[in-house]
Amino acid sequence: MLETGGPSRDLISFVLPQTGALVEVANPAQPYVLLDATGAVVEPVSAFFAELQACSRPPSTIRSYGMDLLRWWRFLNAVGVRWHQATRLEARDFARWMAIAPKPVRAHWRGRAAGPTARPGAKPSAGVPNTVTGRAGPGLMYAAATRAHCETVLRSFYDFHLDACTGPIVNPFPTGRERRRLPSAAGRPVRSSPGGRYRPSVPAKVPRRIPDLRFDELFAALRHHRDRALLAFWVSNGARAEELLTCRQRDALPGEQLLGVVRKGTRAYQQVPSAADAFVWLRLYQEEAWQAGVPRGPGRWLWWTLRPPFRPLTYHAARAMFGRANQLLGSNWTLHDLRKTAAYRMARDPKLALTDVQWVLGHAHLSTTQIYLPAGREEIVDAVRAHHARQSREARVVAAPAAGYRPDSLDELFGRTR
Repeated sequence: MLETGGPSRDLISFVLPQTGALVEVANPAQPYVLLDATGAVVEPVSAFFAELQACSRPPSTIRSYGMDLLRWWRFLNAVGVRWHQATRLEARDFARWMAIAPKPVRAHWRGRAAGPTARPGAKPSAGVPNTVTGRAGPGLMYAAATRAHCETVLRSFYDFHLDACTGPIVNPFPTGRERRRLPSAAGRPVRSSPGGRYRPSVPAKVPRRIPDLRFDELFAALRHHRDRALLAFWVSNGARAEELLTCRQRDALPGEQLLGVVRKGTRAYQQVPSAADAFVWLRLYQEEAWQAGVPRGPGRWLWWTLRPPFRPLTYHAARAMFGRANQLLGSNWTLHDLRKTAAYRMARDPKLALTDVQWVLGHAHLSTTQIYLPAGREEIVDAVRAHHARQSREARVVAAPAAGYRPDSLDELFGRTR
C-alpha cells in the first residue's frame, strides 16, 4: 500500500498560476495541443489526445479533457513536480485544493478585469437559486461534477501511459476500494465496480424542463424570426445545440417535416421529425435573410448572423441570444434545457413508444431516455400542493373541541368555515 504522507502544503494561500494554454490547431489530425509554461507542446498529452481521437472522441471531448489536463499541469508547475514523478501525495493535494479553491475568473472579452482570488467581477447572486427557474447559478467554487470529471480524466491519462509504459509505474490517481453490497438473488455478495478514490460524490439531479407557461414567456421575449425558429426546432425535435447549428439549407425538408442533423457522438446523419410551426418560423426567417443578402444554396449553412458581414451562427452567439431573453425574464434557462424539455414532453406521452423517443434523441442506451419518465419538479410541486389542499379540507371536519374552547374562536383561528 502506497503512503500519501509527507510535508503538508499550504493549500489555503495557494494560487494556481495561469501558465500554459490549450490551443486549438487548424489540423484535423490534431485539433488541440497543450502548451506548458515555456510555450512548448506537451508531448505526453498530445499522445493521449491521439488515443482519444482514435477512440472516435469528438474535438469537443478532446477540448474538455484538455482543460482538466491544463489545470493539472499548472498545479504540477506550481509545486515543482514533473508529470511522470507525480505521486498520490500530489494527486491528493490537488483534489483537496479543488475542493476549497475559488474558481479563477477569466477576463471578459470586453475588457472587464477580474482576479483569481478577489473575484471583483463575480456576481453577488453566484450560487443562489434563481427565483424563476429554481436553479442555482454557477458558484464561486468548483462544482462536484467538475471535480469528478477532472479526476476521471487524470486517472484515464495515467492509465493510458501505464499501458504504454511511458509514465510512472503507479497511477497517482488510484481507484477506490471495492464495496460489498447486499447478496444477490443467487446468494453471492455483489461487489460494485470501484471508482476513483479521490472522486467526489456527485448528487443525482432531476432533469429540469421549461414549463409550458415559462416557455411561452421565453418565446415571446425573442425579437427575430431566426431565434423563434431555433427555439421551435430545439423544443420539438430535441436536437443538441451544436447539432442544430451545423445544419445545411438542404437538411430542412418542410414537406416531410424532417430536419437532418449530424449526431454529436457518432457523427451519423439522421433526419429527425420536427413540429410544423418550426418550419413556418424557418421560412419567415429565410425570406428576411435572403432579402438581406445571406448566402443561399443547398450546401450553405442554415443559420447565419443577422447583420453583415454575414457569418455562420456559432454556439456562443446562439447562447448570447438566449441570454438576452433570459435577462428580460430574470431567468437562467440554458440551451440544453430545451432538449430536456423536448425529451420530457415526448417521454411523458403515453401514445409515443419510449424506443421511438430514444431514436429521436439519439441516446445510445434506453436507460438514458428513462430518466425523463418520472414527473418533473413542477409536477411534483403541484402534486404536493394539491396534497396540502386536501389535508386542509379534511382538517375542516374536526371533532368537537375540548371543554373550555369556543368552536367559533377555533374556526376563526384556523380559518375554517362550517
